[in-house]
Amino acid sequence: MTDERERVQPSGVWATAVGVARVRALESERADALFRDPLAQAFAAAGGLWPSSSPLPDDETARRRRLAVSFSIVIRTKYLDDLLLRASASGVRQVVLLGAGMDSRAFRMDWPEGTRLFEVDTAAPLDFKASVLRQERAVARCERITVAVDLREDWPAALTAAGHDPAAPTVWIAEGLLIYLPEDAVELLLARISTQSAPGSRMGLTLGSRGVIEGIGADAEPGSPASMWVSEMPDDPVGWLAGHGWQADSHTLHERAAAYGRPVSTPPQHEKRPGGLISAVRR
Repeated sequence: MTDERERVQPSGVWATAVGVARVRALESERADALFRDPLAQAFAAAGGLWPSSSPLPDDETARRRRLAVSFSIVIRTKYLDDLLLRASASGVRQVVLLGAGMDSRAFRMDWPEGTRLFEVDTAAPLDFKASVLRQERAVARCERITVAVDLREDWPAALTAAGHDPAAPTVWIAEGLLIYLPEDAVELLLARISTQSAPGSRMGLTLGSRGVIEGIGADAEPGSPASMWVSEMPDDPVGWLAGHGWQADSHTLHERAAAYGRPVSTPPQHEKRPGGLISAVRR
């Protein structure tokens, strides 16, 4: 059994999951928090990002970029929380988190009886996460099943072997994932999700806009999360999903932030394009 001394430290793309946990921990400390994530601080601390990470850069442009990324994480977390609650209320009892990272929804949300939540990710982040969960004596509020598989491999087979039933509706979450995948891999992922989705299934996606990639990723430091962003949002995400058999709605971060009482004075230039927060229902 892995203890703290043996815990493999985050590296590569999955290290970004610890950074996301730090943002969620900071949000959880706010009096007006949009969500509470009691495990986020433990994940961030285990990855060396708590109580503090590197200070905000002196350069105003770099500072604004970092704050914008943190803002997007908070808003997308709330958006997908609400989507999951609606899916549960509609009777969906299968949840699949693709690229689950340090997601703690199995532990922090109230789930109806009979809910099965699958966390799909590679072995390294799942092992890291398991060691923190043991340390915190965390208890899931639903049946939680981890599936250690690379999303570039035959993950549908691994998911089915773990107990997922493609004949029953599923709610799928791909949060902060697609931006790291090239276009052909995104298409394959969506095709695979679609073949595993019974009518009435739901899906929540976060898509990266061309403006985000050009404005943040292009001049990012080598090895930083933004430097690994390669995908961009389709010009018509609703039409794109319709072509795969999904009826979708699209929102921008700015729209959702205003609805949540966190408006920003001026939406970024890239948000004049279709939104990157997507909810969809399988037809």
